Amino acid sequence: MPDDFRLSSLDLLTVFESAARQLSFTAAANELGATQPAVSQQIKRLEKELGVRLFDRIYRGIELTEAGQLLLEHAQEGLESFRRGINEVRAGSQHEVINIATDFAFAAYWLVPRLPRFQQLYPDIDVSLVTSERNKSMLRADIDIAVIFGDGRFRHLESHLLFSEEAYPLGSPRLLEGRNGKLFTPAELASLPMLHLQPGVHTDWYTWNSLLAAWGIREAPSVAGLSFDNYTLLVQAAIAGRGIAIGWRYLTDTLLEQGLLARLTAESVSSHFGYHLILPERKRRIRLIEAFVQWIRQEAASAQSPASSGSITLTY
Repeated sequence: MPDDFRLSSLDLLTVFESAARQLSFTAAANELGATQPAVSQQIKRLEKELGVRLFDRIYRGIELTEAGQLLLEHAQEGLESFRRGINEVRAGSQHEVINIATDFAFAAYWLVPRLPRFQQLYPDIDVSLVTSERNKSMLRADIDIAVIFGDGRFRHLESHLLFSEEAYPLGSPRLLEGRNGKLFTPAELASLPMLHLQPGVHTDWYTWNSLLAAWGIREAPSVAGLSFDNYTLLVQAAIAGRGIAIGWRYLTDTLLEQGLLARLTAESVSSHFGYHLILPERKRRIRLIEAFVQWIRQEAASAQSPASSGSITLTY
């Protein structure tokens, strides 16, 4: 490699960082609004200019070489430093901005209602929310903090559990009219129209099949009825009385308190999954990030309450 090697732009490193983070040229192309062949060509150009191989092409995709892993660490740190410098120059005397990535349901039902309290404590920090249903997209270089649903095993990342998963059926309060305060049993749910998330949306979340199976009900519920690619739309359909939904503790607590939805069973099901606060190593000691981390962990702790007496723990 020549001693005076310079990148003509940040494009090559940006493309490399996206492909290396996701271990996919196709995913990088989708994220950057490019084509897969264009991404492949830029990676080849970078490898040629550096004089090293950054990826090994394997049967089912790509993996980083030792040199590629080293470059990824420095590229992410360098790109973030560059973006932060640009933001500071642009902002001047304006507020600092922190980029938070999470899924739409967590943002809409848990985080957004609480953000005014953070902004009251830190009026000089602006929060920019980035929503995605794909965990890897939440970990791109410009993201400061991510809140991700999963089992807590996030490689090379600092992870803090905010709260564990607990799921239960819920629906319009009208469903309980005439029952004299009696809730449904899990077996009775099969007679009610069920609202479904489409396959591929929140793949780690409970489905009606897995929820009922946790209660020993092996007969699969009907898939007829409405299905959605967005959990918030599904919840709105439940509020409108179009069917019953699977509710997640903490996400839907406020809707229950407001009387928009009602819990239909005393039983709930728990697992080892939950929402985790994810902090890239390069971000950990930045002042405004430390402030947000401390605040959101306090908010999560204050939301904790004793688990339901009918809760059943399921590991999957």
